Amino acid sequence: MAQLQDSSAETETAMAFRPPVVRSAAGILDRALFSKTIRLAAAAVNDKTKIAKWRKTLEKGNEMLHVERLQAIRPHPDPALAARGSKCLLLDARIKHDNPETWGPCLKEAVGEQEVGVVPFDLTLQYDYWSYDDVMSSLIPPEAVDDHDGIPVGFNTAGHIAHLNLRDAYLPYKKLIAEVLVDKNPNIRTVINKTADVGNESEFRTFTYEVLAGDEDLNVEVRENDCTFRFDYSKVYWNSKLHGEHSRLIDLFQPGEVVCDVMAGIGPFAVPAGKKGVFVWANDYNPESFNCLEDAIKRNKVSQYVRPFNRDGKVFINEAADSVFAAFQNGECAVPEPSRKEKRDKRRDHLTKSGKDSAAAAPPAAVAEAAARAEPPKSTPVPPTISHFVMNLPASAITFLPDYRGVYAGKEELFEPHTSTKLPMVHVHCFAPKQVSNNDEAPLLDVCERISAELGVNFTSGNPESPGKAAIHNVRTVAPNKDMFCASFRIPAEVAFAARS
Repeated sequence: MAQLQDSSAETETAMAFRPPVVRSAAGILDRALFSKTIRLAAAAVNDKTKIAKWRKTLEKGNEMLHVERLQAIRPHPDPALAARGSKCLLLDARIKHDNPETWGPCLKEAVGEQEVGVVPFDLTLQYDYWSYDDVMSSLIPPEAVDDHDGIPVGFNTAGHIAHLNLRDAYLPYKKLIAEVLVDKNPNIRTVINKTADVGNESEFRTFTYEVLAGDEDLNVEVRENDCTFRFDYSKVYWNSKLHGEHSRLIDLFQPGEVVCDVMAGIGPFAVPAGKKGVFVWANDYNPESFNCLEDAIKRNKVSQYVRPFNRDGKVFINEAADSVFAAFQNGECAVPEPSRKEKRDKRRDHLTKSGKDSAAAAPPAAVAEAAARAEPPKSTPVPPTISHFVMNLPASAITFLPDYRGVYAGKEELFEPHTSTKLPMVHVHCFAPKQVSNNDEAPLLDVCERISAELGVNFTSGNPESPGKAAIHNVRTVAPNKDMFCASFRIPAEVAFAARS
């Protein structure tokens, strides 16, 4: 027989390793029904020290079984031989133990040299073997599968919670989907499904939900950008799919700048920015988010840089500009607490200069004296102006833009051409029709038209450093016909310096 061909082998193997079809009209997951036994052939190696040799040879001839999550080396199917340590190699699904015409040249060579025998091998796969996709394709009939998205696989996570947003077609299978998700994702304990759009029941971006599997404890701890957040997922807004967007904007912020986060939530922009030495005036209207924001500031030790507020965003925009300028006038600054290593290094350096052998050899009184005489930590002053405004409330943030009118009324001397300081950059998130290709400018035009209407200044897509231009970044697809965007632009002078109403 000629060397086995890849495409034919893949087809036959794929057919053999399809999961059993299980239709559960009662909506109950019977894991025992997913047991399947596959009759294979195996190369029983007479000398177990030559397992590696023959495995390499058979793999070269494409005669070995290659299936995800399966070990090719197995104990001999004869229990007595297996007890003595005999091993075998699982062979491609087309090879039959009793039909030498199906054997490839490498297997024939091994048998001819009497180093290998071809034996039947019954491989039994249980529920634990099958992937989530395998199980769901068995449970959900093809006619019920969404033609656009296929079997539901995407979900948000927050700690031990998986958050689904199931389409109507999958609601009859929601309990099954949730059970399988818990089974196949070790870190997931609870699965919930959103029953109404975010903000429909609350002005705070929370949503109504049902628990489909697991316990009802929605208190979670998550880590993002080296920061820890704790919160009740049912009471605040958190979206794990925005991690990239959080990082993208944080990378734009420079140490010593001031960022005003108008809809800060629990602090996914504010707290990591504070860790890199950025001053953040962080606001959220939701009292629960504000409490979690305060906790995150303390937990991540960024209180020198991040200040929390619980105000209506429309009011907060002007208040923040005034507050930052007042902090500057008062000479407020951040004096970061030195790390333990920095403290030890300073003590050691001082003791070395004083003629001591080491800090470890010095008495406690000498160490304390060295610490007292150590150089004072450097302070970073709050600047007079805000460099960036962040507005991550895509459903309505654009409607807040008129509140920038007069944000720096009477403060023209703080900015170009009187100083080198530019007017603040605004990063406003919004929804718009789906962008079907990189060349599709219709959504960009839609975003710019809405910004222009709110500010009374014409904007088009382009370099935000140019007047009347906004950089439109496609953040993610949120629905088949809807994308989330972030528009970044500098506040026009005629808006920033206008008289406040």
